[in-house]
Amino acid sequence: MTQHSKEVFKEDCPICDGTVQSVEELACPSCKIQIWHLGADDTAQRLEQATQYGIHRVPAMVVNSKLSGCCQN
Repeated sequence: MTQHSKEVFKEDCPICDGTVQSVEELACPSCKIQIWHLGADDTAQRLEQATQYGIHRVPAMVVNSKLSGCCQN
């Protein structure tokens, strides 16, 4: 079974929390989910990751190393 990578970039807000909950509920058994909290101690590293993906706002979701279409622009 192919493993899928899903990354969610979030902050402390109800919309972000709802997005994380939805991703976790809808993930397939082979999904690897990583939650990146941009308010964490290592924010600079996480912001660099977000910039590399082209993320300009949160919540944002990256699937298999590609920013989801709904999160672009």
